[in-house]
Amino acid sequence: MEPRSSGLQRLVREVVKFGAVGGAGVLVNLGVFNLVRNVSDLPVVRASIIATVVAIVFNYVGFRYWTYRDRDKSGRTKELTLFLLFSAVGLVIENGVLYLATYGFGWDSPLQSNIFKFVGIGVATLFRFWSYRSWVFKALPAGEAVARAESILEQESKQQTPRQRVP
Repeated sequence: MEPRSSGLQRLVREVVKFGAVGGAGVLVNLGVFNLVRNVSDLPVVRASIIATVVAIVFNYVGFRYWTYRDRDKSGRTKELTLFLLFSAVGLVIENGVLYLATYGFGWDSPLQSNIFKFVGIGVATLFRFWSYRSWVFKALPAGEAVARAESILEQESKQQTPRQRVP
């Protein structure tokens, strides 16, 4: 029963870290969205797309270097490509909700725009969590993770072993 609970603990830690980075990303997203809306004449969905792109960049850094820092790093080009692909799908989901509310129902006051921007972020976040952990930031197989850890420990012990000089 212990391995199962440790797996659950890892998942909980992952969800918490994902949520922390994502929460900060939501603040970035909404902040940039409102800033762009207030300082430019861009339509609401274009302002939202700009904000989403800024948040995507912010989130990649947070996910790669904090949430998923222990995950496989061997294929960074593939990882970044998949991240951008799934982020683009999330962008469409997020801004599709805002587009539907704004142009489909005419709900375009600043408050309504922020509410539907937030709802869109929530729906897109469910997709992003699943896709990032399943396809982008893949876990190392257990055997490979142990082998990597052992090789790192071996290298560190070799570097720390004092060498004796023979007179």
